[in-house]
Amino acid sequence: MPAPLSAETRKKIITHKINKEKESDIAKWLFISESTVTKTWKQYKDSDTFESKLKTRGRKPAFGQDVMDKIVAKIKEQPDITLEELVEEFSLKISISALCRKLQKINLNFKKRHYSRKNKNGKTFRNFVKNG
Repeated sequence: MPAPLSAETRKKIITHKINKEKESDIAKWLFISESTVTKTWKQYKDSDTFESKLKTRGRKPAFGQDVMDKIVAKIKEQPDITLEELVEEFSLKISISALCRKLQKINLNFKKRHYSRKNKNGKTFRNFVKNG
C-alpha cells in the first residue's frame, strides 16, 4: 500500500481542479496517476477539506491490553508457568515465540532453565525479573 499524498500535493490537485484543469493534465504535472487525482478531488468534494483520511496500517494486535494485564498478573501469581501454558490458558491465537517477543517488549524477562525430560521447551518464568 503506497504512502498517502503529502498535504502540499493534495492542495495542488484541488487548486488545479478548482481552476478547471483536466485530471490527466494534473496527473502528468504532478507525476501521479489519474485515479489519485480523481480520488483526491472526490474526497475534497465530500469533506470540504484537503486533509487525508487517517488510515491505520499494518496488522491489528492479536490481543488487547486487558489480556496482556491478565497475562502479567498470571506470571506474577505463578512464576514457573511456561509460555506454552500461557498460550493455552488464555486461548491466544499467536505462537509461543510471538508471546515471548511481546513480553520482552514490556521488559518481562525470564531465566532459561536447562532442558529437562518433563519440560522440553525449558522456558519458564522461574526467577521472574522485571527490568527497568
